[in-house]
Order: sequence, then C-alpha cells, then structure tokens
Amino acid sequence: MNHSLKLKKPLAFFDLETTGIDPVNDRIVEISMLKAMPDGSTSSKTFRINPEMKIPYETTLIHGISDEDVKDSPTFKKLAPEILAFLEGCDLAGYNSVKFDLPMLVEECMRVGVDFDFSKRKMVDAQKIFHYMEPRNLAAAFKFYCGKEMSDEGRAHSAEFDTFVTFQVLNEQVKRYENNERKDEKGQVFVPVQNDVDVLDKLSRGNQFDLANRMVYNDKGLVVFNFGKHKGKVVTDVFRAEPSYYDWMMKGDFARDTKRKLTDLKLSMSGMLQR
Repeated sequence: MNHSLKLKKPLAFFDLETTGIDPVNDRIVEISMLKAMPDGSTSSKTFRINPEMKIPYETTLIHGISDEDVKDSPTFKKLAPEILAFLEGCDLAGYNSVKFDLPMLVEECMRVGVDFDFSKRKMVDAQKIFHYMEPRNLAAAFKFYCGKEMSDEGRAHSAEFDTFVTFQVLNEQVKRYENNERKDEKGQVFVPVQNDVDVLDKLSRGNQFDLANRMVYNDKGLVVFNFGKHKGKVVTDVFRAEPSYYDWMMKGDFARDTKRKLTDLKLSMSGMLQR
C-alpha cells in the first residue's frame, strides 16, 4: 500500500493489545507495526507476546486474546530486539499512542533492561488530530475520513487491523486539514495540521512532559506537577521547598519514565545551584 505523507524519515505506526491499561502493572500481549517509508512504500510486522501473567477475562472480551492464545508465544524480552530493530530510525505514529501505547511500550522496554530512546523521535497521534478537528473514536474516524466501516465480524479490536486503519486515517486527515487555519485561546490564527511530522508531533504531544502526564509544561514553558497536592506548582520549586517529595515519588508506584524525567529535573536543578 502506498501513501501520500511527506516524510523525511520512516514513520512507524504501531498499536498494542495489553492485559490492561496500567503501564506499571500490565503487559503487552500483541504489537502490530506498519512502517511508512519516504519513497511511499510500506512494510509491517505483528507479534503475539506471552505477558507472563494472566489476561483478565474482561480484557479478553475486548481484544479476543486469551491466555491459551499466547501461552506458547515468546516473551517481550525475547522479542524486544526484533521490535526495536523494526522501529530503528523511525518517527512514531499511532492512535491514542501518546497517552497509552508509547508509555506502555517504553515501560516494557525499561522493565527488561532494553534502551528505547524515543526522545529524538517525532510522535504523531492520529487521535489527537481527530479529536482536535472532529471529536470521535477510531471507528467513527475510519467511517468519516475513509468512508468505511470497521466490521464487528472482521478484524476489529485486533492490533493489526487498528494499525492498518490508523494509517489510512492519518493519510486522509492530512489531505483534508492541511493548511486549514484555526484560532487559539487568545484569538491568534495558526495552522495546526500540516503535511510535516514536526508540526503533527507538536499537536499530538501538547504540553506533555512525561509519558504518564504526571508533569506538564505551563504557559511559561516551566515543568509543573499535574496531579496531587502540588498540582500546578513548578517541580523544581517543590523540590526546594519539600525535598522529601522527590524521594516519595521515586519510591512510589509511578512509571519508570516519570521517575527518569523527575531525576533529570532534580539533577539539572543541582547543576544550576553549583554554577
């Protein structure tokens, strides 16, 4: 399948099916990836994964993958090198991937000691674009942009099918909204959607700082907490006033990526104090 996206480097669409929605405690049971190349060509891979834990019955009802289906599948640790090799040199894309799929994938990699450095990659979230322009879900997006139905009897709720659908949706979104003007909160005219992964990355990530959205950028570009008693407060200011809060978070049930970003802020603050 060919595409019309203007790409400087490969763009890898991916979708996960998991045991649940908690990146810290849940695991991946299926990953599907579709790589769109700058020359217009594509390639894809799909893997079933043994999560090494039971898949809740209510989750199986959603994606159709049971314990029996994955009992003989390789673990994520075994598949990680092949998955990351496929994603090597790619920017990333998905549907609700900024909030769910990317944090889950990064957490799995860190859990098995594999370095998945996404900091230099662009991240395009077709759901963010869709909800920004036409608030709907993936099935409605497929019907709205592509004029097709996600059949209840077909491959709906499979990672492979959802990845394939998301790829088509993003193509149509770019065609439809490229260079359309919008106004921000202050009434300033801007163009949110362009056929440029840099622009789509900015729209998809918003003010996010860490993948779990525990910390965000405020309107001054400073990192603030996005939860708890210090919500809205600048992280480094909290560290100065209450140093134990850092220790509490590092010992708490927070995602590894959140703890890593928290430590980066702590170290950068220490560096500034030493100058």
